[in-house]
Amino acid sequence: MRIKIDQKNNDLMTGPGDIYATEIAGAGNAFAYAIYEHSKLPLRVFEAARLMTAMINGCQICMTWQSKRDVHQMGITHGVISNGEAPDKKFYSNILSNNFEDLSDQELMAIKFAQGMGQDPKQLSADEKFWKEIKTVFTDAEITDLAYCTAGWMGMGRVAHVLGLDKNCEI
Repeated sequence: MRIKIDQKNNDLMTGPGDIYATEIAGAGNAFAYAIYEHSKLPLRVFEAARLMTAMINGCQICMTWQSKRDVHQMGITHGVISNGEAPDKKFYSNILSNNFEDLSDQELMAIKFAQGMGQDPKQLSADEKFWKEIKTVFTDAEITDLAYCTAGWMGMGRVAHVLGLDKNCEI
């Protein structure tokens, strides 16, 4: 861990922002919770993009997290976890192994979107072929949902990884 956290309570979701940057962390946490509570994406699509973002960020917590199984730790009982079929272990294992052959067109495009946004957002923005392709499987509302979800995972995941929290968290 790169910074000291003197954790005086048993809340698993307590982080450095709750101690050192409370107002900023509160806004970040509200955004993170909103992603899980309000995304309209199918759960498998959501998880494909989330997991790819975790891999790009190098976040160990996020690479082992499974929203359907784990989101209750955030006090969330509905939201995106109610949006269709939950991924199985093979789904997660395949993505972590960069094996995308069994994914739907939407799941694959969500991964490509997360890769582009996480690794080369300028190229993603300018890639007319990509935008033509993504619009065959997603509506503008779904693309916007995906963009905000990916931004939240990217930002909060990078905070956790850079500060070394993802190797020491008890989640």
